[in-house]
Amino acid sequence: MTATSTAPRILLIGSDHPTTWIVYNRLIREFGLFSAIIEEPVSRRQLVRNRARRLGWGAALSQVAFVTLLRPILQYQASRRIRAICREHAMETQQPLTPAIEHVGNINSPEAIALIAGKKPDVVIVNGTRILKKDLLDSVRATFINTHQGITPMYRGAHGGYWALYNNDPANCGVTIHLVDEGIDTGHIIAQALISPAAIDTYMSYPYLQVAAALPLLAMAIRTISAGTLMTTIRNGPSTIWHHPGFFQYLRARLRGVK
Repeated sequence: MTATSTAPRILLIGSDHPTTWIVYNRLIREFGLFSAIIEEPVSRRQLVRNRARRLGWGAALSQVAFVTLLRPILQYQASRRIRAICREHAMETQQPLTPAIEHVGNINSPEAIALIAGKKPDVVIVNGTRILKKDLLDSVRATFINTHQGITPMYRGAHGGYWALYNNDPANCGVTIHLVDEGIDTGHIIAQALISPAAIDTYMSYPYLQVAAALPLLAMAIRTISAGTLMTTIRNGPSTIWHHPGFFQYLRARLRGVK
């Protein structure tokens, strides 16, 4: 679909991350320029406190050690592979220079909700925000859809592709496009796709394979919403929320070949 008078009014809300700009740039190519609202990240201190309340301080601090000590090394090692994936799939990771992009501190704040309502979107694309609250979801008559880097309901939360491989479950290593509700990746499923990581791929490159697989599904979802023909499914089975691996947890998995 090209940009026409019949194109849906699209709004993207997300974080300042390369995958957000991949999605935004690709959808601009498909549907024409539209607005994006980018929220500031939650402070690391608040993230640790939230995680500690759910998992305990030991697990939370182990995850902090992974993020601060191991992930920068993994990012450096994966940088060439990530660039190759982006070239292969024509994915642009840079924020475009356009006044259509606005910034807010918290996507659930009254100011952000008013900004979103003023856009009067038909479709809201969600990419890497906080959990959206009911006030925001009810503020516009729009369909909210999320690209989740995992197969739901088994791999909700963070880095579902990695955890599927960690669990020796390649049949559920993939990506999900789903409706957004107040839960964590619990909305009805629009579409899912599997990925097949190469031996060179790691924790840091899996998300780029996942977003590459998700892009055509996302465009399809927007078209079906615009046409009024969207169909969703509910997948039964185990439902688990996953987080970042812990420091030693990742190293032990690496020894058995899960990168």
